[in-house]
Amino acid sequence: MSLIVQKFGGSSVRNAERIRHVAEIIERTYQAGNDVIVVLSAQGDTTDDLIERAQEINPRASNREMDMLLSVGEQISISLCAMELERRGLRCVSLAGWQAGVQTSAVYGEARIRRIDAERIQSELDQRRIVLVAGFQGIDRTGNITTLGRGGSDTSAVALAATFHASLCQIFTDVDGVYTTDPRVVPNARKLSEITYDEMLELASQGAQVLHNRSVELAKKFHVNLQVVSSLEDKPGTTIKEVTKVEKTNIAGVVKDSSIARIALVGLQNNPGVAFQVFDLLSKGNINVDVILQSIGREETKDITFTVHKKDVEQAVELLEEHKTALKFDHINTDEHIGKVSIVGMGLMSNCGVAARMFEALFEAGINIQMINTSEIRVSVLLDQADVDKAVRAIHAKFFDET
Repeated sequence: MSLIVQKFGGSSVRNAERIRHVAEIIERTYQAGNDVIVVLSAQGDTTDDLIERAQEINPRASNREMDMLLSVGEQISISLCAMELERRGLRCVSLAGWQAGVQTSAVYGEARIRRIDAERIQSELDQRRIVLVAGFQGIDRTGNITTLGRGGSDTSAVALAATFHASLCQIFTDVDGVYTTDPRVVPNARKLSEITYDEMLELASQGAQVLHNRSVELAKKFHVNLQVVSSLEDKPGTTIKEVTKVEKTNIAGVVKDSSIARIALVGLQNNPGVAFQVFDLLSKGNINVDVILQSIGREETKDITFTVHKKDVEQAVELLEEHKTALKFDHINTDEHIGKVSIVGMGLMSNCGVAARMFEALFEAGINIQMINTSEIRVSVLLDQADVDKAVRAIHAKFFDET
């Protein structure tokens, strides 16, 4: 007997018809003799609707109360799905994050799973019950409900798979796998049969919507057998694993991110420790920073430019302005009309011409690059937001249409 963890996203449980289809997949897995843990996201646009309701009441609601509100969405999904499984005569139980023993840090809205107390779930599995767990949520050490950030149900599923040493963790979505880029932007994008943990982590971190980046981190750390498959069609998906065959294209995919904004601190003192002061301040405010560029000092001043998520711009600017005297900068510039396009692939480590081909594609498309950032297996460029989709198409054509 094997244990299988199955996670279904919001679109997969959008309405009664979709829930019945999900229940059919779960039933088929269970009747094959497997123990099954199911993780569900909130239905459709439920989370966005709840955020909108909060905005109507208090646009500056505390993060704690937002987590209390948003956790409701996943609980609706698991209870409705459990009702459908019961209707089919199957033994099951639905558990909120705290009931399932998911213990997290106390960072509301972006909590991290610390550990999972396996006792309750194991007890239910021992009684041959299908266990449905509310994704995206947990409880901190003082008993407060927390959420893991958008897409956090993926992380819930992988964490459960790691805790219970599942044979397989399947992430069911409305697409049938991981593609070389977003098929909505490039219709001839190719589906990958397999991809490495490292490549998938970079794609997820740079804007791909298929998997939550922290779920991939956990899968890599605990060697979780992870698959992305379609909840709508019965066809092979994409396997995420440690090592794959190297493709001759050298890259696994092209990904975009239009959710970022650029902040520039202009006229900073050109002294040791200034960068530490800036980013330590942002870190204490739980603001994640991505691309960073520091200018060469001139006339005893320098500029530091970096990107953050658009939702964090206001808080970041407020924090920096509050400490303007200590940081000694002249002024702040912000730009929310930018986007990032990245290429990702293990082949970048051994092929020095890959970045040049990317830049050639952008040159031929007449697209200007504002900033460049690299890692061992990634090259990212910042562009005008209006050029993002055009850049994805040009780069994808350069690497995949010419091979």
